[in-house]
Amino acid sequence: MNTEAFFKITYGLFIVSSGSGNKKAGYVANTAFQVTADPPQIAVACNKDNYTAQLMNESKVFSISVLKQETSSELIGLFGYKSGKDTDKFKSTKYITGRTGVPIVTSDTIAWFECKLVNQFDVGTHIIYVGALVDNDLLSADEQPLTYDYYRNVKKGKAPKNAPTYIKETMEKKEMSKAAEMKYQCIVCDYIYDPAIGDADGGIDPGTAFEDLPDDWVCPVCGAEKSDFEVIG
Repeated sequence: MNTEAFFKITYGLFIVSSGSGNKKAGYVANTAFQVTADPPQIAVACNKDNYTAQLMNESKVFSISVLKQETSSELIGLFGYKSGKDTDKFKSTKYITGRTGVPIVTSDTIAWFECKLVNQFDVGTHIIYVGALVDNDLLSADEQPLTYDYYRNVKKGKAPKNAPTYIKETMEKKEMSKAAEMKYQCIVCDYIYDPAIGDADGGIDPGTAFEDLPDDWVCPVCGAEKSDFEVIG
């Protein structure tokens, strides 16, 4: 099986949110798609282990925020690599409350959709939720949406372990990484800092040794601190 083939299927990146009572949760999703036009219905895939799935089952509502291409690594790290059971993701995130009471993330968002759950399908590790559109808005007509291809190839991000597209690193790739000289891997999201490449988005020039990175430098994918990196080669 060639795992690289899976990355040729196109995806966007979104934040799917839900809430029940005073509880709120959300996660980074790369599976959200319109399934009907009249009436408009949108489907999302959510891992059964996600706290958001629990709240969606309780409240029967969810929202989808379409992320802009230059979404901050801090926002992706917060919603993609932390659990809502342990972290209040909305404390430092801009959001509004929809007609149904569902939280709708507006930080780094170019459009959003509010949905009422009408159907769901168990597909093993994930549940596909189908929602009927309640409301939506376009926040920016000019900015481009963040695609998974851009996230993976330009931002060098990887799918969280609960994402439908998560693929475990093969032994061959691990051996290749070990053979590389002095690279550092984020223990939170698996991003690899290569001194030969640097971090253009973070203003780090190629050739900058890991030890010379500023103390306040963070992982460009998930926002983890410098101390959360370990040597892999």
